[in-house]
Amino acid sequence: MDSLKLFDAEYRLMDIIWEMEPVGSTELCRVCAQRLGWKKPTTYTVLRKLAGKGILKNENATVTSLVGRRQVQQYETQALLEKNFDGSLPAFLATFLQDRKLTKEEAAELERMIEEATK
Repeated sequence: MDSLKLFDAEYRLMDIIWEMEPVGSTELCRVCAQRLGWKKPTTYTVLRKLAGKGILKNENATVTSLVGRRQVQQYETQALLEKNFDGSLPAFLATFLQDRKLTKEEAAELERMIEEATK
């Protein structure tokens, strides 16, 4: 589903919406001006694009998401794996961990996640 692909500006706006929802569009414009340096027309343009993709709705001047942060993250992660690592999670992890040291807590958390995923 390509409609979950978000460009940087779209993701930044959605990040604010996920944090604040439901949020009035006037308040959203104020927060976007403060955090992102956007003018009101920019915020409304990005809102329209996201509404057109089915990612959010703006009804009665109240903005709410139709797609959760986790759904977008899962889509983006899968797209990254497919594009750069032929869908291989081990190849991704080998590259990611190549010059990085894990803490014992991180290693334990990864082991727990792997165990859960293989049940």
